Amino acid sequence: MSEVMQNIGWAVVFAVVGGIVGLGLVAFAAVFLPRLIEKFTPNLDEEKEIARGNVAVGEYFGRVVGASILGASLIVAAAVLGGLIAALH
Repeated sequence: MSEVMQNIGWAVVFAVVGGIVGLGLVAFAAVFLPRLIEKFTPNLDEEKEIARGNVAVGEYFGRVVGASILGASLIVAAAVLGGLIAALH
């Protein structure tokens, strides 16, 4: 097998493994971060406030958790891209 094909094979392996690990980390962040935000605001029950129609709490909670999950996704994407570049170099 030529060196080029071997490098492409490693790139595919890095991409698949990185993607699987990345999905796990982002899913963990999606579960863990809302609980962490709730611990930082012990005097405010976000779920109850959102159910009562408090739009400000819902928007704040959604933006903070969404931005955190997006940040984790960017870190995972950079790690996968680094693995691909290392495999193809």
